[in-house]
This record gives sequence, structure tokens and C-alpha cells, in this order.
Amino acid sequence: MRGSLTHPPQGNPSRFPCGVTPWIALCVLLNCAGWILSALHQLNRGGYAIVFLLTAIGVALFGKGRIASLLSSRRFLGKYKRRFQRTFPLAFLILAGMAIAGGFLYSPTNYDALSYRIPRVLHWLAEGRWHWIHTDFSRLNTRAAGFEWLAAPVILFTGSDQFIFLINAVSFLFLPGLVFSVFTRLGVRPRVAWHWMWIVPAGYCFLLQAGSLANDMFCEIFALAAVDFALRARKSKDGDAALWWSVLAAALLTGGKASNIPLLLPWVIAVFPPALRGIKKRPLLALIIAIAAALSSFFPNAILNKKYCGDWTGTILEGAKFKGKPFTCILGNSMLLPFSNLVPPVFPLAGFWNQHSDNLFSPALARRLHDCFEQGGAFFAAGEMEIEEDAGLGFGVTSLLLLSVISACVISSRRNAGSLPGNTSGQALDYLLLLSPCVSLLVFMSESGLSGGPRIITPYYALLMPLLLVQRSHARLVRSRGWKILAMLVVFILSGVLVIIQPARPLFPVNFLLSHIEKSKSGTPLIARARSVYSTYRDRANAFAPAVAVLPADANVLGLIAYDIPETSLWKPFGGRRIMHVTSSDTAGDIERRHIKYVLVSYDRVVEHFNQSFDQWLQSHRGVVLQKMSLNLKIKFGSTDWYLVEIDPEKAPVR
Repeated sequence: MRGSLTHPPQGNPSRFPCGVTPWIALCVLLNCAGWILSALHQLNRGGYAIVFLLTAIGVALFGKGRIASLLSSRRFLGKYKRRFQRTFPLAFLILAGMAIAGGFLYSPTNYDALSYRIPRVLHWLAEGRWHWIHTDFSRLNTRAAGFEWLAAPVILFTGSDQFIFLINAVSFLFLPGLVFSVFTRLGVRPRVAWHWMWIVPAGYCFLLQAGSLANDMFCEIFALAAVDFALRARKSKDGDAALWWSVLAAALLTGGKASNIPLLLPWVIAVFPPALRGIKKRPLLALIIAIAAALSSFFPNAILNKKYCGDWTGTILEGAKFKGKPFTCILGNSMLLPFSNLVPPVFPLAGFWNQHSDNLFSPALARRLHDCFEQGGAFFAAGEMEIEEDAGLGFGVTSLLLLSVISACVISSRRNAGSLPGNTSGQALDYLLLLSPCVSLLVFMSESGLSGGPRIITPYYALLMPLLLVQRSHARLVRSRGWKILAMLVVFILSGVLVIIQPARPLFPVNFLLSHIEKSKSGTPLIARARSVYSTYRDRANAFAPAVAVLPADANVLGLIAYDIPETSLWKPFGGRRIMHVTSSDTAGDIERRHIKYVLVSYDRVVEHFNQSFDQWLQSHRGVVLQKMSLNLKIKFGSTDWYLVEIDPEKAPVR
């Protein structure tokens, strides 16, 4: 097996991919800084300034020579200039440029980021520390904080969320090199790995998040780096450095999302013998690395979740109905994941499909799926277009992978060539590493009833693919001109079109074009739907602008009664206003003690979850309606009523 553990690819196994180790170090630094500064109640500019100053001193003392060598390397620049003159690398470079350009041109629109990832950072910065936020929206507290700790200093020093996408942009640019390194070390032939290192990043979950604030693709880098460094440590004569980088990368993998914890299995298999040697050889350094890894992982969140809600995962607060039914979850996900990854990037028949998809199942199976999955996941709902909130690997890469595997099997059968080498002890470990990501995925599938599963398993995809690409006949296949043309058409061109037309960051004059189409075809439902989708995404970053515009001048603290809404807009401009959630258990006295004079109220939230009418809530909390407005925050829900209420015990409630 060329490039396997027993026969590693050519080159120095201790030579690390350029830029990956500094990136891992920065991510670890910011995670550790976030928790430590929070413990000291110094999560502010002064605290971060001290951290950065000490870091700069350390780099100047211990890393100056390496940095100077890297910056002065002409061969480094020349190598990359020559590389991107070839078709596949050039296609990747164009896609990366378009995706990252969208991040610069548009304000963030990722719904999860605007509803809880950025707001939780703003809550922490307002308090000067991490704290358990008083809210009914549990995701503000229970979710992993790895991405947020990187975003915190960006928000703090720029006063904006505009540049947070650079976290994903940098991560995206590391993908090709890490894919090649891991693929070859897991047995994929270098020629095959070289082609797929450019194809994998064209997957929709990677490409659409490159200019976004989603945190799925961000974790893929650490999944690959953890396994890559572990395999380097295994084969290197002095693998201590690779071992420690592997441990830190694995910690960051779980620190980004708790759903990545099963993906530690392949890393554990790869790292176990080197870890024992490293701990025995340098116990003090191992202890320091262990502390840094713990602070960079999901461990602090797990401890805090256990303390505040009694469940280390935090899912108890979300009422996860799918827990405890693993067989049905596996069955549903085994259909949902392939279906979602094979839906065309643009699917005009999505409405028809969603109306009739429930007819595909027997009533008994439909009930079982409904009991275990969210509504969209239970009946395989599809959208008119792939968007970053839902997209998995996507039609292009998935279909090319399936066609490649089938073609490679046909070639192997005709040439009577085996796909894998004989059974030796070293190769048995190779097989175990190739199969372990499948076991990790199975664990995830047994627990997940989410409709967004194809997106959530983004960090799994690249580690699952070597098992399908280790056949020797793939090397012959990638030489084929027809295969290369197919890859360009199905993968790069389709992905490029999707980047251009995506609602979050369109790279064409969408308003101008839709206006002219409406003039010639007025009343077309499809055009009206397109205008609604694009306008909602366009306005999402400032979704509460109408409410902010009518806030009184003294509304420096604003109460909020809502659930899962793009709260970030209410904080703008950052530092000028603080948002405090008002829950169903809060009395008028509780609100007054928190010095909340004004409350922005979602009418639906009060009626559906407060067990009282809106008028009753006003009366019991001595509220006066100052303004009523209609806001469109989610396309599927349309416009909803919101009220700006003043809490004033001296005024009678108005109905």
C-alpha cells in the first residue's frame, strides 16, 4: 500500500504542512486566553492586550528564526506560483477567491451565527467573562465555544462582526494540503490524492462556508491535522513535536462542535503508541499540553453544562426527542444523508417533492421517523437551492466519487487486480484506520435526529473518503481525459455557479436582474419566491433595524422576549447597547431588579410559551406598548408581530 503506515509517502515525515502549526497554535492560544481571562474577569481589551504582548515576546525569543526563514523563502512563493498554473489548482483558486470575496462584500448572514454564536460572545464581553446567560434559548449556553473564542478578540478590537469570516477563509485554504497529506498516509496513491485534494474543497459544505460564520468546515482542518500529525509521530524517529500538535488539533476538533467527539476514534487509533512514548519521555511537557488541550476542547463546556443543567451535553435543555432510539436514527440517517448529498444544487421541484415525500414511507415507518427526527429530516425535505445552513458534501463531489468508485471497480475486475494489499500486521492497522471513521459516523447517526445532519458531519467527509479511493485502479482513472472533463463540469463549474447565485452572498446584480424579469413576467411565483429569499438574506444582518430605529435614547439595556432569532442585529453598534433575555419565569420585580426599562417582545413567543395572553403579560408586568411592528426574520414563517414595551409601574397597561 503506497503511502500507508508501512510505506509512507516520500519526503520528510517530520516536515509539517506550512502554516498549519501556527494556525493550531493561535487557535489554542485564543481558546486558553478566553477561559483564563474569564476566570480573572478580564475578558476585555486590556486582558487580550497582555496575552498578545506575552505571545509576541515568546515568538520573538523562540520562533524568530523560523518565521524569518519562511518569509524570505523565494522557493516557497515560486512553488505556489507554478502549482496554480495547472487546471485543477487554478479551479480551486478561482472558487476560493469567489467564496472569500463574498465574505468581504456582504455582512454575515449565517442564521446560527447571528442567533447564538455572535450573541453569546457579546454577552460574555458585556459581562467581562464567560457566564451562564439568563435565557430560555439554551444554545447560548450549552454549545461548544471553540469558534466563539476566536471570534471574541475580532469583535472586541474591530467593533464589528464583518471580519469573523476570515477564520473560515484561512481554514479553507489549508484544506488541499491536509487532504493530500492524510489521503496518502492512509493509502491513497499520490496521483489520486493530488486530484482529490482540489476536488474535496469544492464540496458545498466547504465552499459555501469559506466566506461564512458557520463552524462546521472550520473543524475539518483539525480532524485532518489530528490524524495527519498522529501518523507523522508514528513513523518519525523523533515524533514528539508531531504528537503534541496532534493532541492539540484533536482537542480543537471537539472544542469546535461536540458532535465531532465520535471522530476522535481514528485519531485515538493513530496516536496511541506515540502518546505513550511521549508521556514517558517528557512528562512535564505532556502535562502542559494536556492542560492546553483541555482548555481548547469541549471539556470546559461539558463541566459547565453538568453544573448548570445536570447534563454534560446540554441536550436535556433542548428536549432532544430522538435520544434513546438508535436503530431508527441509523435507519433514517442512512437514507437522509445520501439523499441530501445527491440533491441537485438548484432544485426547482423542491416544493412538489416536499409535499409528496411523506408518501414514500409506510404509515408505521413515517411515525417512527417523525418520533425521532425533526420535521425536515423525517420526510427528507429539500430546498430550492443548496445553502450553507443545510448543505453537505453536495451533488458534484458525491456523484463524482460514486462514479469514480464504480469505474475503479470495473477497471479492477477487468484487469483482475486486487484493490488492497495482503494482510500484514502493519496493513491491518491501515484497514482499522480506514474503517474507523465509518464507526464514528455510525455513532453519530445513532444519536442524531437533526435535519441538518449532512452539514453537521462536514468534518467527517474527508476522513471517510480514503476508504473509497485506495483501489489501485483509481490511479489509472484520474489519468483519463474524460474523468478530468467530468470533474470540471460536475464539480468545479457547478460549484462555481452555486457560489455566484447563493442567496447569502450573491456575486451578480440580483436586485437589478429580478426587477427586469418581474417587469416582463409579472406575477410569476418562482420570481416572487426568489425575490423574497434574496431580500431576506440581504436584510438578515440588520433584521431588527426597524426596532432599533424606534428605541428610546435611554434604552442602553434592552430586554428581549424571543427564541432563536438573529439577535446580533439588536446589539449594533457593538458596545452601545446590552441585550438581556426575559424568560417565562421572570416577574415584574425580576425585570426591575435587572434595570430593564424597555422590552422587545415577540407576540408569538408570549402566546405560545408563556401560558398567558399578551394582554395578560402586559398587565402582570406593568407594561405599556410604545410601538408595534412587523418583522420578517425567517422565510418559512413570514412576517410576525413584535412590540416595544416600556416597563413602568406608574402607567396603566394599554390594550
